[in-house]
Amino acid sequence: MRQTHQRYLWTILPCFVALLAVTITCAPVTAVSALLFLCVCCVALLWMIKIKDRSVSSLLAQYVAVKAVCWLGKRQRNRLEADTRDIHRVQEETLLKRLQKHSDTVYGKQYEFTSIKDVETFQQRHPITDYDHYEKFVERVAKGEQNVLISEKPLILAMTSGTSGSSRMLLSTKDTNTEFFLQGVTVCLDAMRQAFPATGCLQQTLKLFYSPIFRQSEAGIPIGPNSSTPASSKHMLHLYTTPAPVYQVLNERDALYLHLLYGLKDHNLGMLESNFCSTVFYAFRALQEHWKDLVVDVEVGMISSRLNLKADVRCALEKVMKPDPERAAELTAQFEKGFEGIALRIWPQLHLVLTVDSGSNQIYGEMLRQHYCKGVPFYSPFYAATEGLIGVNLWPQQESRQYLLSPRSMFYEFIPVGDLDSARPKTLLMEQLQEGHNYELLVTNASGLFRYRIGDVVKVVGFHNQCPKVKFEYRLGQMLSVRGEKVSETLFLGALKRAVTQWPGAKLIDYSCVESGVLGSASGIAQPHYLVFVELKGVRNLSEEQRYKLDHCLQEDSDIYRSFRIKGSIGPMRVQLVRDGTFQELKDRLMAFSSTSSNTFKMQRVIRRREFADFLLQRAFS
Repeated sequence: MRQTHQRYLWTILPCFVALLAVTITCAPVTAVSALLFLCVCCVALLWMIKIKDRSVSSLLAQYVAVKAVCWLGKRQRNRLEADTRDIHRVQEETLLKRLQKHSDTVYGKQYEFTSIKDVETFQQRHPITDYDHYEKFVERVAKGEQNVLISEKPLILAMTSGTSGSSRMLLSTKDTNTEFFLQGVTVCLDAMRQAFPATGCLQQTLKLFYSPIFRQSEAGIPIGPNSSTPASSKHMLHLYTTPAPVYQVLNERDALYLHLLYGLKDHNLGMLESNFCSTVFYAFRALQEHWKDLVVDVEVGMISSRLNLKADVRCALEKVMKPDPERAAELTAQFEKGFEGIALRIWPQLHLVLTVDSGSNQIYGEMLRQHYCKGVPFYSPFYAATEGLIGVNLWPQQESRQYLLSPRSMFYEFIPVGDLDSARPKTLLMEQLQEGHNYELLVTNASGLFRYRIGDVVKVVGFHNQCPKVKFEYRLGQMLSVRGEKVSETLFLGALKRAVTQWPGAKLIDYSCVESGVLGSASGIAQPHYLVFVELKGVRNLSEEQRYKLDHCLQEDSDIYRSFRIKGSIGPMRVQLVRDGTFQELKDRLMAFSSTSSNTFKMQRVIRRREFADFLLQRAFS
């Protein structure tokens, strides 16, 4: 019934708006009377459809915000469609706009940006770059020097996730954020509304977000992950179940508990949202572990004393808590039945999980769909990085995730994978790519990176008009290679998933690999080999024959790996089972090392530091 009332709002409010326009043309007295009547009707309607714990002003604000973003999304989508029909012109315009804006900087003068009038001249004048090329320029910006790389002061010095090694410091500007919103968020919301119309109802979203900790550079510029707190956009908070004071809680476990608590209170929850699928998965694991405490808090309208909260934060949060024994009883009844399909059982009007479930997050998406979130559709909206927006998914209901490159977000170049080892690789443009081929991605962005190798390899899976659609394949820094064989994450994961199907009762939770050279003599075998640390559910041990299945599957998938194994120059793979919760603990350690946050964290599938490899060895039990 509540959902039906919300749909009425979408239909009736525009009629009220039309009525308002009519009253403006009436005589003053008549207009005032009509306007008063209109206001009374609006309030009455909103009050009638008022959802539990939602104010009239909150519902109205959400309606207006969503309508505005929908209008903007359609406008941006139409522009994108036009851009994809003339991709060379749009890309050249994007490049020249970047060069012109930063032409008066130290860097722009060094490479004579003012005299570059086309793509060919840019490629001739400017080298292909990696992070070492920019490090000293970024250091100068951090110290407060202006007009070095970019013509404006950066909003933050953004730390990368460190998936392929140490975190790197990049510049993040207002243009970067604006482009992400206009070309990414609004376009994907338009695609989402078309594919899943029920998401247009006035329901709130449980957004799993952890407030990052920032430090300051010498010049006072914030240093930290490139993610803004929802609380920083106060006019958007009514979209979410989480109250603003939660974003002051910096301890991730306490913040997660509070996200779950306020999400559970909302029987009418419409959507789950997070940057990455891993965050959603580990949230459900926490829910399974702490549901009894959460239910007690819902029932009595208090917050557990176990949470280490500042007094003012606790006071502010408990002001919006009310005892709800009826909801607590509903939750208890569902939790006691088990956690398979729990999402739809505790939130019967849940329409969507909005989160990236491609790349290294693929396994978490599969586990959620098979267990906690059975029956709930998923939408993976963006392909993005600290460097900015790369692509958008215009096909939400397609199981295979593919992203249309955003032609006005960055200027793109591509190195064919066969040329990656070349000293001076030739790059291709969008219109020169071939379907079915793999390429390393180079970008020129709005934040002072030019012809920059971001380390991602993508596969062209088709074209939308003239614009490539790509699938993320792997990170170059996450390749397994003890003899130069170069086994990618995609290749290895495919073999691992097939091996798991041959381990009766086993379900894959998480994994990471270590090349034997990282551990030295502790690896246990003389020849170079892979150590694979696997967290499984459903089995406590594997026979040697079962463990060998993984080595065999990888040999079937990789001719070069098989040839090295046959020759004996690569030894047999060692498969180690680790205790429950190992990868959650590993995540905390990796985050501390990389200065990133949970919002941008991606699990390292190839561990290259000895201390993390030793940690996995210590957690191995079989």
